[in-house]
This record gives sequence, C-alpha cells and structure tokens, in this order.
Amino acid sequence: MSKKIPNNLFILEMANNHMGQVNHGIKLIKAFGKICKKYPFNFAFKFQYRELRTFIHPKMKKRKDVKFIKRFSETELQKSDFTKFITAVKKQNFYTISTPFDEESVQLIEKQNLDIIKIASCSFNDWPLLERVVENNKPIIASTAGAKEKDIDQIVSFLNHRKKEFAIMHCIAEYPTPSKNLNLAQINYLKKRYPNVRIGFSTHENPSDERFILMAYSMGASIFERHVALPDKLFDINEYSSTPSQIDNWLKAAKFAKIALGNQNKKSIPNKKEILNLTSLQRGIFAKKFIRKNQNITRHDVYFAFPPEKKQYTANNWSKYLKYKAKKNIKKNDSINQFNSKLTDTREKIWLIVKKVRNFLKKSKTTIPGGASLEISHHYGLDKFNKFGLVMLDVINRDYCKKLLVLLPGQHHPEQMHKKKEETFHILYGSVKINIDGKNITLNVGDVATILKKQKHAFSSNKGAIIEEISTTHYKNDSFYSDKKIMNNKNRKTILTYWME
Repeated sequence: MSKKIPNNLFILEMANNHMGQVNHGIKLIKAFGKICKKYPFNFAFKFQYRELRTFIHPKMKKRKDVKFIKRFSETELQKSDFTKFITAVKKQNFYTISTPFDEESVQLIEKQNLDIIKIASCSFNDWPLLERVVENNKPIIASTAGAKEKDIDQIVSFLNHRKKEFAIMHCIAEYPTPSKNLNLAQINYLKKRYPNVRIGFSTHENPSDERFILMAYSMGASIFERHVALPDKLFDINEYSSTPSQIDNWLKAAKFAKIALGNQNKKSIPNKKEILNLTSLQRGIFAKKFIRKNQNITRHDVYFAFPPEKKQYTANNWSKYLKYKAKKNIKKNDSINQFNSKLTDTREKIWLIVKKVRNFLKKSKTTIPGGASLEISHHYGLDKFNKFGLVMLDVINRDYCKKLLVLLPGQHHPEQMHKKKEETFHILYGSVKINIDGKNITLNVGDVATILKKQKHAFSSNKGAIIEEISTTHYKNDSFYSDKKIMNNKNRKTILTYWME
C-alpha cells in the first residue's frame, strides 16, 4: 500500500469487538468487507494493540473490578491471532491500521508492516510513545479528543518538523456522544488553524443517526472512523458500535454527500440543461442597422434584446475580448448568430502572453510581489504583440512608483514621452537597447538610466529583459506616443488581476 494516507478513508475500528475469539473477528471482517465493496471510498480495518504483560501494573493485573482491566484481559489475543486478522483484511483489499498503547506494540506494527499508525486521544501527548512511533516512516493519524490547543500545536509542530505524513481527527471521548456534544464546527476550526494538515472525524454518536456524516463530509473532513461490531447471540453490542446494516446506511449517506457536494478542487462544468435554461433568459445580439459582408461589427452596430433566437450570440458573448465579423449581409433587426458572423476570442491570445511572461519570469528568477497586477501593452494589436509590446507589473504607485517591465525576446516598445513622470530604469535581467531623445544606449544587468519629463524614449531587447522602473507618481493619461495610430487605439492595454499560478 501507499505511504500516503488515502483520501476519503473510512476506518472501521474493531477495538475489542472480536470478543477474544479469532473466528468471530474474521467473520466480522468479512461481513463488513462485503458491505464496503459497494461504495466509492477507501477502507481500513483498525485494531488496538496492548502488551498486557507490561501495560497493566503488576499489582493490578487480577483486579477484575476495574472495568478496562477486566475487558482487556477477557478479550486478550495472541500476536499470531492479530496476524490472522491482518491476512483477512488484506484479502478485502483494505488498509491495515493499529493503535499502539505502548512502545512494544509499535514494534509489532513494524513487524506486521501495517499501513498506518493511529494515535488514540488518550495517548495524544504521550511523548515516550510518540517518540517511538516517529522512528519509522509510516503515516500517522492522531485523534484529538480532550486535547488543548497548545497540545495540538505541539503535536503538529512535532510531526511537521520530522516531515511525517499525518492527519488529525476531531473526536469526542464520550461513548456514545450526544448530538449536542459533537461540536462538529471543530472540523472547520482545525482546517483553518492547520491549513496544510488533513482533518478527519472519529465518531462515537448513535450508530443509527446518519445526519452527522453528511455534516462532517460537507465540512471537508476526509477521514472517518467508527467502531464496528457483529451481532451474535453470545455477545452484546455497545451503544456506539455499528452493525453491518448501520455501516451500510452510514456509507450510503456519505456517498450521497459526496455526490451532492461535487468537485471541491476546481470550478464545476455546467451541464447542458443548465446552459440551455440560462441562455433562454439572456438578451440576444441584434443588428441596429444594415451590416455588410466582411464588416467588423462594433457596439454601434448592434443592440441587445430579449428573447434570444436559437444559435444566436447573446449579450453574455459581448466583450472587448470578443470580436465579430459579418460573414454575409445582415439586415436591420436580424440576429447576430453563428451562421452570419464569425466570432474571434482574443482571450486565448491574452493567456498565451501570460504563459510566456510566467515562464520568462521563472527563467530570470525574478520574485514577484503577491497581488501585483499585470498590464499588457499591445500598441498595434495582439497579433503584433510579439514585435511591438510590453508587459508591466504594478508594484506600488504613491508619491513614488515602482513597476517591473517585462520585454520578451525580440520585442520593441514604440517611442513615447511623459509630461508628468520622471523615471529610472534599472536592468535586473537581460540587455536593453534604449533611445533617449535620439541617443542610443545599451544597458546590461545592473545598469541604470534616468529618463526626464518630456524626453522621448523607445527601447527593445533581442533576448528579453526585466527592468525595474522607479519613478515619480504614474498618471493614467501621461503616455504620449509619437505614432498617432497608437494614441488613437483606445484598446491598446489589457489589465489582469488574477494571473499568477
């Protein structure tokens, strides 16, 4: 099995419900294995290991009046018996887990090569035991019932420091746990406090109540644990252990939660019925006047109205990134649709530029401040960006201003000047050819050049460059290009806020 803790892991805790009889334990494993095979989850059987010879105080071994000593002694099994259980579990293709309550039991886990070690709530800060557990490379799951915040902080730090694969479980050590005491919101608390740690739910509530698995699953728990028992005339079942039929209902509820929640890792894709329903409520694009074949369709040529026709483009398909061209003559009030118009989505070109910029920044090993917006200057349009253009990252703009300028290989920035802004270029990566008022200068890494107000300047790079621009305040309308075509192009910039990986 993998050295990782699998996602959607459901742990069936046998504890002492084998009743000290190997045959009963194996029957239990088979019965629950049959139930679990119906469900799309990962499963594990968990056992409890205690070396009773040394675990119980010598003077207390015969004290049958002590509840747990009586229970542990009467259901004691040999190590070879647990090995038989492990064999039976593996035949079900389940993961194998054990909770050791002493150091000698950890040795048995290692000898049997079980998949995962579980730390019980009562042992959560049993440091001698924990120090022994982390001597091997097995994944660890730890229950947190009764633990203080500082205790959990310490354990998380302890395991992180040792680079362990581990998870922690919300748990209430009350058997059975009344619903008012479940405190399921602790799952959210643990997820927020330990964002890089897997969180699970070890449960002891009424086995017939499936509501809480729905809640825990929806809160993001990804490991679940229940005590299990097999009905038998000879043995009573405690109030917090589940029978096969109860586990069946529990898993059925978990499966329902999984399906209803859908994909939690990425935005879901809308289904066809949903798209059709939404499109029928949108405004269609219609011709405001006669549009000739091969004419570029602008906002002045159209209007938006309800209802839309089939195959028609809608107002939701209109933006500065989407360009329309008539494939045939279009009459006034006719729809703009897939048959009479060609739609070009320039966003694909934008994201190709973003990808190039990301790769160039990685290559240059330039650190980008979090939250820096990305401004793409495409002076003569996106089709000519590779030859004429620039990408700017805005870092800060106050009485002083800092930007990072990215010139991709072979790019040229056309001549311009600023009336209000004075700026200094500091070359961080690559080489730049800059012309300031007709004078050509070559700048390499570490070089600095200052451009005064009203000085005309153009720059380019054969192999690409990163420029740190430090200046006075930047003003939106303070770039004056020598080429009037650029000045008349009102759509020469694209600004992106969310562009980093």
